[in-house]
Amino acid sequence: MKIFLIEDDQSIFNSIRERFNQWSMEVVGPKDFQQVLDDFLNVQPHLVIIDIQLPAFDGFHWCREIRAISKVPIIFLSSRDHPMDMVMAMQMGADDFVQKPFHMEVLLAKVQAILRRTYDYGENMQHVVRWNGAIIDYDRGTIQYGEKVIELTKNELFILKTLLASVDKIVSRDELMRKLWDDERFVNDNTLTVNVNRLRQRLDEIGLSETIVTKKGLGYMAVTK
Repeated sequence: MKIFLIEDDQSIFNSIRERFNQWSMEVVGPKDFQQVLDDFLNVQPHLVIIDIQLPAFDGFHWCREIRAISKVPIIFLSSRDHPMDMVMAMQMGADDFVQKPFHMEVLLAKVQAILRRTYDYGENMQHVVRWNGAIIDYDRGTIQYGEKVIELTKNELFILKTLLASVDKIVSRDELMRKLWDDERFVNDNTLTVNVNRLRQRLDEIGLSETIVTKKGLGYMAVTK
C-alpha cells in the first residue's frame, strides 16, 4: 500500500514513514508544497494523510482539490483542536481526524482499518492520470482540460487507456483489437477505425488535437505534446 503524507514537519514525516514501512506501507511526501495535486496524481496513493497547517496552501485546500477528482481515503493530522476544524475536515470528505500529539499505534490502527474497509470490499480508488495537461478519470469516464469536461464511451475510454499505457510508443491495431476482444467488446477492423476517429474528434473538442497519431501500417500512438 502507498500512503501520501502531506506533512511539512520532517521529524513527524520520518517517524510515520519508518513505522509504516515496518507494515509494508510505502510513505511518500510531496516534492513541492505548491504543487501537491501534481504529486498526488504521480504517486496514485491508496490513502492520504494531510496536516492542516502547511506552506503555501493549507490542508483544507488540498483536501478539496484531491476530493474533486478522487475517492481515495483521507485522514487529517493536525495540532489544531477547534471543533470547527474537525467539522470542516469531515464536510470536505475526510474519513478521519487525528489530533497531534498522537500515539503512533493509534494512527497506524486507523490507517489499517480504513484501508481494509476501502480495499477489502472492492471500493478501489479512482484511477486518475494526467496527460498533456488533461486529467483523465477512468472510473468516471471523463477528461477534464482547463474548464472543459467531456465524457467518453466505454470503447473510446478503453482505447485511450490502452494507448496511454504505452504513451509515446506505437500500439498495433492487432493489439488494440485483441485487448478489446479480451475485454468482451466485439470489434472488427472497421469498428476500431470508427472508434479511434471518434476518440480523436472528442479530444479535438477540448483542444487536444493531434494527440492520437496514426503510424501508417503500424498502428496508433498517444503522444506527449
